[in-house]
Amino acid sequence: MTGQRRIIAQVLETAKGHPDAEEIYTEATAIDSAISLATVYRTVKLFFELGILERLEFGDGRARYEDAERDHHDHLFDIETGAVIEFVDPELEVLQEKIAHRLGYRLMAHKMELFGVKLDKED
Repeated sequence: MTGQRRIIAQVLETAKGHPDAEEIYTEATAIDSAISLATVYRTVKLFFELGILERLEFGDGRARYEDAERDHHDHLFDIETGAVIEFVDPELEVLQEKIAHRLGYRLMAHKMELFGVKLDKED
């Protein structure tokens, strides 16, 4: 692994949230100004292909990334602010298993992404 890839891996390892390539680039160039945006794109693509990163797309035109080895969780995407909220709901997990079983399947994996806007205090 090249030194620049190591820096990008370090940035990803310490990232909070779900950074996109531009955010990774900003953090990486603070460490090594010679890192190009193209290097970031190539590296996250490689890490994705190797199963190191999970690629998330929430319909806002930005691919975001997270560690593929993280504990299972689902996502709620705030379509007004772009915030990504991670959550786990045990009841939902059981319901998904029941649905798969009812349809004649053993659930091997799933990904849930919810999209919404924050409720007004009056709602």
